[in-house]
Amino acid sequence: MVGADDAHDADPATYDRHRELKRFDDSKAGVKGLADSGVARLPRFFLRPPEDIAADRPGPGPAAPAALEIPVIDLGSLAAGGRPAAVARVLEAAREVGFFQVVNHGIPEGVLAEVLAAGRAFHELPAEVKAGYYSREAGRRVKFTSNFDLYESKHANWRDTMFCVMGPEPLDPLELPPVCRDMMMEYSKQVKALGNTLFELLSEALGLKPDHLVKMDCAKGHALLCHYYPACPEPDLTMGTTKHSDPDFLTILLQDHIGGLQIYYRDQWVDVPPVAGALVVNIGDLLQLISNDIFKSVWHRVLASHVGPRLSMACFFTLHLYPSTRMYGPIKEILSEDRPALYREISLREFVTYYDSKGLDGTSALTHFRLAK
Repeated sequence: MVGADDAHDADPATYDRHRELKRFDDSKAGVKGLADSGVARLPRFFLRPPEDIAADRPGPGPAAPAALEIPVIDLGSLAAGGRPAAVARVLEAAREVGFFQVVNHGIPEGVLAEVLAAGRAFHELPAEVKAGYYSREAGRRVKFTSNFDLYESKHANWRDTMFCVMGPEPLDPLELPPVCRDMMMEYSKQVKALGNTLFELLSEALGLKPDHLVKMDCAKGHALLCHYYPACPEPDLTMGTTKHSDPDFLTILLQDHIGGLQIYYRDQWVDVPPVAGALVVNIGDLLQLISNDIFKSVWHRVLASHVGPRLSMACFFTLHLYPSTRMYGPIKEILSEDRPALYREISLREFVTYYDSKGLDGTSALTHFRLAK
């Protein structure tokens, strides 16, 4: 475990960052291991740079709103003639905010509560049991890790993650930890069905046939990421998750009651308060690319907190590293002389490899693939 010599008052002349990162990584205990050890001060490699902290201080402009009213879309109205209105709301939300919430989405509240409880049960297993799942192997379908970009990032995040690739090839349930196996499989099935519905609405919002995005394999693969944010001794000095946009087509997020999620909207960070029974949906980088910037993949982050643990379950719709020869660029049907392609065609493997190599460095991966003007 990381020791006292890595506290943030350690001598800069003798501090060996890589050694301390390696020691933390080799412990296979993650951030929860640090929290359980009773650390009162953060290890130095978790500290945000002073300039990052300074950038969060309010400027001279108008004060940020306490919370952004994220559009709430009632999917229960789809079968009752409310589809055109729902499509219009999806278009507005995806174009203007990049985030929206869905209610009456078909996944029972009991399932939502149980899958979060199952995720928590995994993260709170004895350290020696969890260590068997700890890995940085890119091709491993079920793994526990802390900070996928630990060695690339400017500072580590106060967060552990269980990462499970659920499709397109069906995952053998026996690969999942027994403590969360049944609920992860059940939630995976239900959230995939919801994803198909959302991709239909997003297709129609682009003026395309409902099955257009599904036929492009946008819903073919998905991964579940269960994030665990322990209570943090010095939350003002680090982050739960650094500012980033998502490397997928679409994310469906289930968060618990604690809060901490923020999105960057109109040059300000604003809170996304949890709503009981609702799921948060956000546009991913790949959907912004193929929609040619009609839909927006926006910055978001999670604050560290004295209160915890915080749990969330994110479903990323992406083929990730699954072998595919399909190339993705702006959809031809939405291009015109007045709206030419803004991005070059890419493979998903190329995108994921680039995103992972740069880590959560505060820059958009999309810039790398944008065509020169």
